[in-house]
Amino acid sequence: MTLSYDEAGDGPAVLLLHAGVCDRRMWDAQFTALAAAGHRVVRPDLRGFGESPVAEEPYTNSGDVLALMDHLGIERAALVGASFGGRVALFTALRAPERLTALAVLNAPLPDQGGCASPELAEFDRRENELFEVDDLEAAAALNVETWVGPEGGETVRAAVHAMQLHAFEVQTAAEQAVEKEGARYVLSATEADGPHDLAGIGVPLLVVSGAHDLSDFRLGAAHLAGAVPGARHVELPWAGHLPSMERPEEATALLAAFLAEAAGAAGTAGAAGAAGTA
Repeated sequence: MTLSYDEAGDGPAVLLLHAGVCDRRMWDAQFTALAAAGHRVVRPDLRGFGESPVAEEPYTNSGDVLALMDHLGIERAALVGASFGGRVALFTALRAPERLTALAVLNAPLPDQGGCASPELAEFDRRENELFEVDDLEAAAALNVETWVGPEGGETVRAAVHAMQLHAFEVQTAAEQAVEKEGARYVLSATEADGPHDLAGIGVPLLVVSGAHDLSDFRLGAAHLAGAVPGARHVELPWAGHLPSMERPEEATALLAAFLAEAAGAAGTAGAAGAAGTA
């Protein structure tokens, strides 16, 4: 399998998909707690992050998620995605809704989101691009920490995010330079299906989480997603920035665990009702 991953526990499957400023280590607290709560928990590194290599052929992240599920013999799973990982989870839900049991996204950009960035996000992109142009990856990683870690993220969290983001920048930059200088076959970005996408077609329980201290792009996107999907639940955490699972891991874990238990209970009730109806 192309993706590096960790797996623990038994029970209903849950895949944890990391943010673009992190890798699978961002889920340390949730990985352990959800496994202890009776889930089979899988957390992969997406391509070019953590221990997963950059791709050498065209790919989609949603296709990688489904291939990992196939590799592990997981027919259906709940997906939990943060930021970029939430967007991957949404694409997976749109591509193969029959493979999901539930979906939780934390501060995720929408599949069709782009082009109309807030002034704050546009300024972040400008500053980051300037640092990439002078190959100052250390400063670029620091800028991401400054932008994406909320006020509840202490120095340990900030150092962890910096290390994960810097590693991803180093891996991806090395691949980009190899393409330019040596003609290497690396593919540096995924291609997902073009929109527009029917968000209302997401037919599984959906939890949409946003942070009150996050950029407006993601708060507004969360409200739009929750409004577009019948039955979706939207929770805005008043203390959170962009990475609530790291900023207050115990509270984020409790929220996710409760949602997954509720979704599993609803599925069980529906299954029982269906069985009674056909008997």
